[in-house]
Amino acid sequence: MESSRQAGIDPAETTLVARSREVPDVSFRAFLVGRGAPRVRWAAPDGLEVVGAGEAIRLTSDGAERFQTVRDAAETAFAGATMPDGAARPRFFGGAAFHDDHEPEPPWEGFPPAAFVLPRIQLVRTDEATHLTVTRVDGDTDALEAELETIADEIGQLPAMRPVGGQPGVVASRRTTTEAAWAAGIESAVERIEAGDLRKVVLAVALAVTLEEAVDISDALERLRRSYPDCFRFLIQPTDEAGFFGVPPERLVHLDGDHARTDALAGTVARGDTPEEDAALADSLLESEKLQHEQALVAETIEERLAPMGEVTVAEQGVRKLATVQHLHTPIEADLDGDPHVLDLVDALHPTPAVGGLPPETAERVIRETETFERGWYAAPVGWFDADGDGEFAVGIRSAVAGGRRATLFAGNGIVADSDPADEWEEVSLKFEPILAALEREE
Repeated sequence: MESSRQAGIDPAETTLVARSREVPDVSFRAFLVGRGAPRVRWAAPDGLEVVGAGEAIRLTSDGAERFQTVRDAAETAFAGATMPDGAARPRFFGGAAFHDDHEPEPPWEGFPPAAFVLPRIQLVRTDEATHLTVTRVDGDTDALEAELETIADEIGQLPAMRPVGGQPGVVASRRTTTEAAWAAGIESAVERIEAGDLRKVVLAVALAVTLEEAVDISDALERLRRSYPDCFRFLIQPTDEAGFFGVPPERLVHLDGDHARTDALAGTVARGDTPEEDAALADSLLESEKLQHEQALVAETIEERLAPMGEVTVAEQGVRKLATVQHLHTPIEADLDGDPHVLDLVDALHPTPAVGGLPPETAERVIRETETFERGWYAAPVGWFDADGDGEFAVGIRSAVAGGRRATLFAGNGIVADSDPADEWEEVSLKFEPILAALEREE
């Protein structure tokens, strides 16, 4: 296993210091212009928005203990650090691949099995104010204060708003899995479900897209913000070559102290063209035996995985409506014992049956045997954590990895006993639409 480090910096030999100050509200996209990788961006539906550039520390790991390795290294780096608290506090941003033995091959260059960056420069926007935080690892507080003032002056020259550029346009696209291969994979999975060794599996497809012009991911995220304000929005860009971004509707977990929140989200139908049609489609979600079964598997499994950690409360099921689709949704909360860290919860919950399957080991084998592409960080945890172990992670769906004039989009469906290949092919197409719409030029 690779030791956690950044360009030769050992967290155990780091003297971490950070300072913050309030700055005028500026365009986060303007802030990122001209700043090289790594670059990160995070926006939660509850109002927290963070953007970061450069790196103070980078932690990487692989294998079955990758989250524990990152946690241990981060705790070492944070030990004895002098940092601001509150919204301006430094955070590690990053995520992990779906499979712990992931190899960072195209289009996933620069994305190891697990990677987190503590940005050198961080801007945080809340409902109250915008704060700049600068972090150094050499303990030089005089240099830090000078750097903070210099960067604050630079930020003061940035515009409060930056016009969104045009979409790069799509020249061509192709699914990496044919409809015939998709149908064969589903039929094989259904046979295994009927035989009793598999209860559910999520099978995904990738869409390889060639663009007319190089993509500006920040502009794409801004267009997604306008269409999907109730979703998470993220960008993890470890190199200048490619970034992973998306608008996932699904929270994997949020931890604040000893209180955790998560969501069971499964089952999908389209939005209707009229209020009446929309309501009828929502009713079809609630009344579908197949979709209710799929949702129940997700909610029950999340509850089972959290139960050993504390007291779990499962709320009433509802329908989550997004711009183009609607899902069955069950909020779940837990009051945890001991001294929890959000990475412990991430490790326990990933992959949920909403993106993997049941039993987990069998589902993973089926996914590896069936899918014709590398999932990379798709459908895996993406988010942040701080020195206290608090943090928030989304599930990296409704997402793409993109750079230059190429993008690869991902979408998946839960397969259960009565899944129909043609219906699943049509449903999975709906899940490409958010990212495609942000890339395609308007007619």
